[in-house]
Amino acid sequence: MRSPHYLLLVVFGLAVAGYSPRNLDSAAEGQKLLRRDAEWADLAAAGKDIEKIVSYWSDDAVLIFPGQPVLEGKAAIRAYVAASLNTPGFKIHWVSRKPVFSSDGKFAYMRGTDELTVPGANGTPMTLHLRGISLWRFDPDGQWRCVVDISNEEPPPAPKS
Repeated sequence: MRSPHYLLLVVFGLAVAGYSPRNLDSAAEGQKLLRRDAEWADLAAAGKDIEKIVSYWSDDAVLIFPGQPVLEGKAAIRAYVAASLNTPGFKIHWVSRKPVFSSDGKFAYMRGTDELTVPGANGTPMTLHLRGISLWRFDPDGQWRCVVDISNEEPPPAPKS
């Protein structure tokens, strides 16, 4: 019969293995994450499949967008996406860059720029130029999902001297 110390050692070893960092090739993983984000941007720009668009966010995602209340969770995000896609003249597209990974390889953030077209005050389309940060988590199913999505308007261009 094995001693309780042996069992404790095995349990400890399994626990450490479960929390150990992923082997991460940051260049390759960065390209993978950028491709996933670009796929998502293209899906959102096409505006046809709400469920597919929403699937890129985690179940516990938080969105903080200019002029909007904070959105938390898939139900709120799904409603927001559906309303956006049903808004006449709505268009969105973004480009992310420079993924930065946590030391354990389970999180990443990227800066990005967005173009968002919405009806203006008098109903004519206006295009907002946004900048943002997205925080991504590598989920147990092997997919990167956005967990925090924050954007704000870019400042106006500096006057030319």
